[in-house]
Amino acid sequence: MVNKSPRELLEVPSAWSIPQVMDSLATSLSGEGPALAFAPSRFNSVPENVAVVIPTSGSTGAPKEVALSATALRASAKASNNYMRAEAGDSWSLLLPTNHIAGVNVLVRALELGSKIVESDYQFTAIVPTQLFRALKEGGELLANLQNAKAVLVGGAATQEELLERAAAAKIKVVTTYGMSEMSGGCVYDGYPLQGVEVDTREDGRIALRGAMQAECYLGVAEPLADADGWFLTSDAGALADGKLVITGRIDDQIISGGEKISLSAIDSFLNANLESEYMSCAIPSVEWGQQLCLASSSRIDESAISELLRERFGRHAVPKLFLSEIELPRASIEKADRKRLAQMFERIRP
Repeated sequence: MVNKSPRELLEVPSAWSIPQVMDSLATSLSGEGPALAFAPSRFNSVPENVAVVIPTSGSTGAPKEVALSATALRASAKASNNYMRAEAGDSWSLLLPTNHIAGVNVLVRALELGSKIVESDYQFTAIVPTQLFRALKEGGELLANLQNAKAVLVGGAATQEELLERAAAAKIKVVTTYGMSEMSGGCVYDGYPLQGVEVDTREDGRIALRGAMQAECYLGVAEPLADADGWFLTSDAGALADGKLVITGRIDDQIISGGEKISLSAIDSFLNANLESEYMSCAIPSVEWGQQLCLASSSRIDESAISELLRERFGRHAVPKLFLSEIELPRASIEKADRKRLAQMFERIRP
């Protein structure tokens, strides 16, 4: 139950150095300082047991403020460090923004190990697939540091098998992660739940999570974050096979076009795994189709070839009705597809 006593909430100034943030985070986790908001917040106080507030929103969801306790954050950090066999003094490098739970987690893990955040010669770090892709493509210092690390956490979005194979060939020890702010970040590593984490799937394939690292609540939202049995129901779909979780897509990215179901994440994953360019799909309302599938790419699209490829893989209902070539694909936090903004772009070019 959330403690109702008020506690000051301090927005972390953008001008603060990492050591300043670490010091304030340590006092927040110990209860000796104010709770910290890692992005602008509508609130100036929180329940007493809340230590950190993180903004979150899905690709189409309304922004929310996730309230996390020190107990939850420490449980997550300890489980992560234990999984990777991190030892006291091992260092972490911060390569993700702290307005996302993945960045804050790096700081908490370092605090748990009694170490500092460093820029090179680190044992551990966390990145998103795009950063891994660019490191492998461009080489340089980042690639060298990743190769020398004991483990590199990669999450925030689906990591294609081809990219994992390239990382392995480059001697990067990748650990894939799955999670969300409501579970203090990554709580499933390489498909298996961390210690203290429970995973279940519902009849519709929706993934449910439970554990000590679960958030307290959404600030300003009366409804509980979890169900009556303590399960947090995600927007992701998956399946369990011999205890391993396989993510199959998102519940909320399925559209119905002409009476046929289409998974936008399945479209994106298929194209991005088999073609060199980056692709992102979305849907906009249509009188004829109900919802019409749209496809964009950072490169020039061969519309006939892509249409045939999707028709062969998914059926004729998966042929896009509109295309956008050579654009900067809109991204939300840590490289997640921002389908809402992409749909707005397609609305402007609709015939």
